[in-house]
Amino acid sequence: MDYPKFIENEAQLDELLSLPDQGLIDFMKNLEGDIAILGIGGKMGPTLGRLAVNAIRAAGVKKDVYGVSRFSNAEARANLEAWGVKTISCDLMNREEVAKLPDFPNIIYMAGRKFGTDGSEELTWAMNVIVPAIVGERFRNSRITAFSTGCVYPLVGANTCGCTEETVLEPIGEYTQSCLGRERVFGYCSKAYGTKVLLFRLNYAIDMRYGVLHDIGRQVLAGEPVVNSVGHFNVIWQGDANRIALMSLMQADSPAVPLNVTGPEMISIEYIAERFGKLMGKEVTYSGVSADRCYLNNSSKAMRLYGYPRVSLDQMIDWQAAWLMKGGRSLGKPTHFEVNNGKF
Repeated sequence: MDYPKFIENEAQLDELLSLPDQGLIDFMKNLEGDIAILGIGGKMGPTLGRLAVNAIRAAGVKKDVYGVSRFSNAEARANLEAWGVKTISCDLMNREEVAKLPDFPNIIYMAGRKFGTDGSEELTWAMNVIVPAIVGERFRNSRITAFSTGCVYPLVGANTCGCTEETVLEPIGEYTQSCLGRERVFGYCSKAYGTKVLLFRLNYAIDMRYGVLHDIGRQVLAGEPVVNSVGHFNVIWQGDANRIALMSLMQADSPAVPLNVTGPEMISIEYIAERFGKLMGKEVTYSGVSADRCYLNNSSKAMRLYGYPRVSLDQMIDWQAAWLMKGGRSLGKPTHFEVNNGKF
């Protein structure tokens, strides 16, 4: 499709993030049953729900999309309902509330905790391990795509071409250890109950309001030194990540199947910073010593299954620079992409 040169506002951004392609539309024609998104209230969940609704409508089939969250933000819940998502308020830590949820044949599991782990490790472990156990037991008969992270892999250099799904997992720090715990719990449920599970190892999804490109671009625009403690990273447009998340339901299996999800490039931080510097008319400086030990995923399996991302890296860079220069809203949630010691 033809994308706009610039993204003018959040309404246009959310619309772009929620546009289905023909592949997703055809997928919805063949997927049996409703879809539930557990933990829909995060950064990616709302547009994932809207994307699913749009794809179902375009496919001309009858199925519902449910969004489950505690919904502390009433406006966010109202937006989801306006987009066609049926919302259900539920604390996923509460077994009794989870037990009362309807039977959902297809689940995208997005609940989890990352930022603020350092100093509150017990809460992170509870969210990332106990909640999957509750959900895995309750929805043992469902098909589940469970969001995980590429940070369960070891740090590697760009010359390795990134970690594949066969790479031995070596999480660093309590956050990433708890993410491996989440995977292990879903893996246990998959083996014990025969639940079809896909482990969605994502890094890093972006839109204009947050993400690695946002963080680097903001530093360049503000004249701040760009943190260069890791040499390279991966990114993928959030709309593409959401599209793959929905379609990955058909690859869920027992035992659980891992899938790396990110863009195809291994991107140099200095390359991105210099591109932003040129677009913004800013001189770029750096802080930290670049150590080429990074979280890098090889997403060749996902590319083979679902095709290359619709939004290119060049397009994302241009959009991000323009968004920041005109004062577009930020979620105020740094990715901490520069962290390589596991402390989030």
